[in-house]
Amino acid sequence: MLELRPSCECCDKDLPPSAPDAMICTFECTFCRDCVETRLNGVCPNCGGNFAPRPIRPAAALANNPPSTRRVFNPAGCAGAQRAN
Repeated sequence: MLELRPSCECCDKDLPPSAPDAMICTFECTFCRDCVETRLNGVCPNCGGNFAPRPIRPAAALANNPPSTRRVFNPAGCAGAQRAN
């Protein structure tokens, strides 16, 4: 089951379970779409993988399968991540 981390690792923007702009890589590194597109150019700074939209967990499933409360905030890891295509 996905962890559903609560925030963007670059800018610390809140990303609740229903956030349509939450993006994840294969290791569930979590970023907002804006950081993925403008700072990371679609490449995860942690693993080098690409991103996909994070699925939205139905509200009825959240009671028994709550999202993570662990915030990962590492703006230094995103500072030099912008790459030329």
